[in-house]
Amino acid sequence: MNYSRQRAEVLDQIREHEDHPTADVIFAELRQKDPSISLATVYRNLKLLSDLGEIRKLSFVSGADHFDSTIKPHYHFVCERCGKVYDIPMKVAEALDSEAEMYIPGAITGHDLVFRGICDECGALEGSRDSQK
Repeated sequence: MNYSRQRAEVLDQIREHEDHPTADVIFAELRQKDPSISLATVYRNLKLLSDLGEIRKLSFVSGADHFDSTIKPHYHFVCERCGKVYDIPMKVAEALDSEAEMYIPGAITGHDLVFRGICDECGALEGSRDSQK
């Protein structure tokens, strides 16, 4: 694959995030650095980087796809209030794949596990609203 300055910029921008940005967030940030970049260019490069295995596209989140620069298997937590996606640095349950294979007519190549709940930041906001009543 040939080098592309814009593809490198998209990848670098994703790697700057600890959260999991959407294409619109990446586009807005890159637009500040390079006003000539288009949303179509960002989408095209996100798709290509995802297809190449350089990043992970997270489609399990409600709404827009999010992108993750950590490609090794790991789990996520999604806040049901603000929609932020967090990595969970726990060991991946590899035995889950072989156990699940007993119930399906095929071979499993991996799994995604998403925990849902309320993040501390949203919980604190909720707590401060309750105390103001």
